[in-house]
Amino acid sequence: MNEVYQLRCTGCAQEIAPSALHGNFRCEHCNELYEVQYPGWSGPGQKRPNPGALRWLWRERRLSLELADRSGVWRFREMLPILGSWDNIVSLNEGNTPLYDLPQSAKRLKLSQLRAKHQGMNPTGSFKDTGMTAAISVAREQGAAWVACASTGNTSASMAAYAARAGIRSVVLLPEGEISWGKLAQAMDYGALTLQMGTDFDGCVRVLSEVVDRAPVYLLNSVNPYRLEGQKTSAFEIAEQLEWQVPDHLIVPGGNLANSSALGKGFLEMKQLGLTARVPRISVIQAEGANPLVRAMREFGGEKLERVEAHTRASAIRIGNPASWRKAVHVIQETGGWVEQVSEAEIAIAKSEIGAEGIGCEPASAVPLAGLKKLVQQGKVGHEDSVVLILTGHALKDSDYTLRFHRGELLTDRESAALAPEIERTRRNSIKVEASSESVLRELERARR
Repeated sequence: MNEVYQLRCTGCAQEIAPSALHGNFRCEHCNELYEVQYPGWSGPGQKRPNPGALRWLWRERRLSLELADRSGVWRFREMLPILGSWDNIVSLNEGNTPLYDLPQSAKRLKLSQLRAKHQGMNPTGSFKDTGMTAAISVAREQGAAWVACASTGNTSASMAAYAARAGIRSVVLLPEGEISWGKLAQAMDYGALTLQMGTDFDGCVRVLSEVVDRAPVYLLNSVNPYRLEGQKTSAFEIAEQLEWQVPDHLIVPGGNLANSSALGKGFLEMKQLGLTARVPRISVIQAEGANPLVRAMREFGGEKLERVEAHTRASAIRIGNPASWRKAVHVIQETGGWVEQVSEAEIAIAKSEIGAEGIGCEPASAVPLAGLKKLVQQGKVGHEDSVVLILTGHALKDSDYTLRFHRGELLTDRESAALAPEIERTRRNSIKVEASSESVLRELERARR
């Protein structure tokens, strides 16, 4: 495998062989993260794969019954040759997720083309599965007995499921009281050792880093570069679903910032190999209460990031010290994208609007739509531009959030004051009525008005 790919530090640019990678996946010189690179795609005298042949091959694999071909990640395995043997693939038929039109939202924003790539339709209900299949497969090939992650929810559910599938034991560190019960239930159901800690996500990460140094535990947070190799395949799917065209804008929610980094890597690699002619502008949207990347770009031009104490009800992005921030800055700058932040009320309204399209999503997934509204108002997204939003999680990941919003219990008076008319427009509470046809007819008549 040392001949197929190498690892490059995103800080000091040092290149190492895969066998030299440390357990915490950080550079021993500057402590930054690594990314996977394939020298054969750009080196002198190298023969690149034929784009037309690859497109044909990937389409034909959709008709196959083989495990690797049914996966929306491993179907593109020529673009992530990270295993010595394909027999080590651990898959739950992840990927191949739908690309939905959003006609109601497009009409409100006067956009000609608005779509949503719904990664919540993966096996455990989030985009994490596309990265987890890759990282767990590498862990299996390396003979790992234990895998571990710190998580706000989705990563723990995904890791636990794939570890169970691989026959590997798993341990999850969770911030107590800061995770939805639905996500915690998944990790428990899949057999993970779940440890709730009296700290935030960043505190869990610190503890896990010490554990990895002291015990033979394979780390599966997004600092693991193989996670991003799997997650980048969503970019290939989007291009394929658009007949190998790319949208003008791709808008991603920002938490630990690995997903925007992975998607950017995927689009840039496709352009490098001639699979597509260009890349989209990739923009990252964060919650106002968990906005370290927004501050880093606005205050320091992306040169440094200062940790913030994260507060947002969109628990999947409640992260104050994102590990992949340098990678995300590179992608934003390389593609000409932007960063923006949105309030709790704006997130809740956007989530309700996506639900009204008939598809639904977890709270963090609504952040891109809330941010898109601001980018349109600022003139950064034109009315004729094509836009794809990344929805990262399923609507049932945090059903309590949805119920509280529609009951009017989610937002404080201060949070809702500026957007009261929009909140009233998007709220749909459950109504108690008498068990009679007359009461039903009365409510139907009210609803028509």
